[in-house]
Amino acid sequence: MSQPVLRTARLLLVPLADRHLDLEVELDSDPEVLRYLFGRARSRDEVVASHERRLALADKVDGLGYWMAFGTDGAAPGSTPPAAEDDGEFVGLLMLPPAHGPDQPDDPTVADLGYRILRRHWRKGLASEASRELLRHAFDTVGQRRVVAQTMTVNTGSRRVMESVGLRYVRTFFPSWDDPLPGTEQGEVEYAITREEWQAARHR
Repeated sequence: MSQPVLRTARLLLVPLADRHLDLEVELDSDPEVLRYLFGRARSRDEVVASHERRLALADKVDGLGYWMAFGTDGAAPGSTPPAAEDDGEFVGLLMLPPAHGPDQPDDPTVADLGYRILRRHWRKGLASEASRELLRHAFDTVGQRRVVAQTMTVNTGSRRVMESVGLRYVRTFFPSWDDPLPGTEQGEVEYAITREEWQAARHR
């Protein structure tokens, strides 16, 4: 199964490719977008390294990976998704790779949900809208057993997205950081949802 193009009410989600690198650089040039990840903007070389890691992760489990989101008229309420990415405006990066990292299981049936939205598109419900489609894809199409998401405890905006799409709080944990960000002392939180939980919520 290749990574498919996905659509929501307002967004076109296109699998990440090399042609999207400049858009990733634009996204990571805003320190506010990266406030709870790196605490600063990232250099082009850093983004290039992340881009290569993302493409490598997308090859590990069929159907999982990263998507670039495009919307018409900035994905305003009532807009419809563009027919093709060239017809739309870049909105952000959506993530559904296999779970990875020292605090996550090495299990191909578990995916890691994430989202990174340009600041001008915040507070439009776009991260939640795209995340619901990624959950549907993970469980209905790929057949994942579980989807997890992690963020800093103090990142209330990201936590609200996780809760709004049905993920439940699992734990707080305290990784070691060489250069901790403000709020690190409160730890990181993990949320998760299983296929059974998602199916039950959909049928309610």
